[in-house]
Amino acid sequence: MGCLCSKPQGQAPPPLQLQGSTSPPSSSSSPPPPPPPPVAESRKSVKIIPLIISISIGLIVRFLVPKPAKVSMQAWQLFAIFLSTIAGLVLSPLPVGAWAFLCLTIAIITKTLSFSAALGAFTNEVIWLIVISFFFARGFVKTGLGDRVANCFVKWLGKSTLGLSYGLTFSEVLISPAMPSTTARAGGIYLPIIKSLSLSVGSQPGHPSSRKLGAYLVQSQLQSAGNSSALFLTAAAQNMLGLKLAEQVGVIVSNQWVTWFKAASLPAMVSLLLSPFVLYHLYPPEMKNTPDAPSVARKRLKDMGPVKRDEWVMIATMLLAVSLWISGEALGIASVVAAMLALSILLLLGVLDWDDCLSEKLAWDTLIWFAVVVGMAGQLTTLGFITWVSNCVGDFLQSFSLSWPAAFGVLQASYFFIHYLFASQTAHVGALYSAFLAMHLAAGVPHVLSALALSYNTNLFGALTHYSSGQAAVYYGAGYVGLPDVFKIGFIMALFNAVIWISVGLFWWKIWGLY
Repeated sequence: MGCLCSKPQGQAPPPLQLQGSTSPPSSSSSPPPPPPPPVAESRKSVKIIPLIISISIGLIVRFLVPKPAKVSMQAWQLFAIFLSTIAGLVLSPLPVGAWAFLCLTIAIITKTLSFSAALGAFTNEVIWLIVISFFFARGFVKTGLGDRVANCFVKWLGKSTLGLSYGLTFSEVLISPAMPSTTARAGGIYLPIIKSLSLSVGSQPGHPSSRKLGAYLVQSQLQSAGNSSALFLTAAAQNMLGLKLAEQVGVIVSNQWVTWFKAASLPAMVSLLLSPFVLYHLYPPEMKNTPDAPSVARKRLKDMGPVKRDEWVMIATMLLAVSLWISGEALGIASVVAAMLALSILLLLGVLDWDDCLSEKLAWDTLIWFAVVVGMAGQLTTLGFITWVSNCVGDFLQSFSLSWPAAFGVLQASYFFIHYLFASQTAHVGALYSAFLAMHLAAGVPHVLSALALSYNTNLFGALTHYSSGQAAVYYGAGYVGLPDVFKIGFIMALFNAVIWISVGLFWWKIWGLY
């Protein structure tokens, strides 16, 4: 999840044009074109079929499905509203923020939740940390710092197609802990660079030449992005949300940033080192060598000029933020406070202005629907519904006499492949993370291992389909990879990542005492 930020004019060089391309001539003597006729604003009406389905799911559960004896009526009614909320986030009868607000209103009108309980999650620290991360992403794009870092790696490693892929991959690893939006990294930095490099060698989207270079680079970057996001706690919004939900279930991860990184470091790095190579043979580019890529990157860097004052401020501020995220627990500084301090510095020194923040509509939209989903999930836990679900699942798994490692594998696989039904990683976390974590605990899986593994898993299914995450939609929208290839490669690489994270991960987690 994240926002697709557009580059402000004048902040970064334009994409390189293909040799021989020309711009249409302009003539000062020709009269200006007449203004376009006024166009009536289109009405964005509700989608009737998704609306009916979303509402029907809640009504069926509330009035037709018998309420379990151990579940209170308030909890059952909230569960019905919660299911309608999630169905609407998937089917989108209205924009997600509007739908979440509507469901929140219903919860209050029906007295399922009080006003204060319904809006309690709007003060959730993690949600505000996610909102602020959108503004950091804009800073990377606005200053051109993200472009500069990526082009430096292309200049150093880009003489071959495989080296070019590794350069892009590891540049994303470098900036990801301070740019917690995989979608913003994809749309604001990496896709423009990939398109520029691909077009410069004649690799066109929606054309047989797409396999020359562009298709491979798009798939390699998409498949590697999940591991980049899993490597650092602050590399993706859903990471922070998952650990916050784990706290609500009673699982506390101490020194979160460091613990997360230690546990993720080896399996994530192994996957990052192998993914471009595996894809190079699974989905090979026609062009094996890219001798001109470093010169293209050098030209872009030359056009950008020396590192500017705003870029230095962005670097220093993000180093401060990451340092406080790492050591904040010892210093008594919460992660969201560190983010607020960093944003305040960027605003005070003019790297960002308030209009930049206001224009991040997805940030404010996320604030609304995240708070609604997290608030409902938290209230379901408070009302005992999640405990009831976990006990039922625990009893079911015990009837098969499954050991906790076997139950761990079954639950992790189920959590992963259910994502074929979701169009957002964060929506998946909000809907299912708490319930699946409770199931893990009921099956006897070690607590911290359960919380971290579910969170890592959330990043890895972001490349399953063209709709499974914001970055997947961005890369698919470039037109370089056809839909059959998206599903085929997504499934194969999902199995590849599962093998790496299970084999290397379980070995590594045993060393760190997670089980």
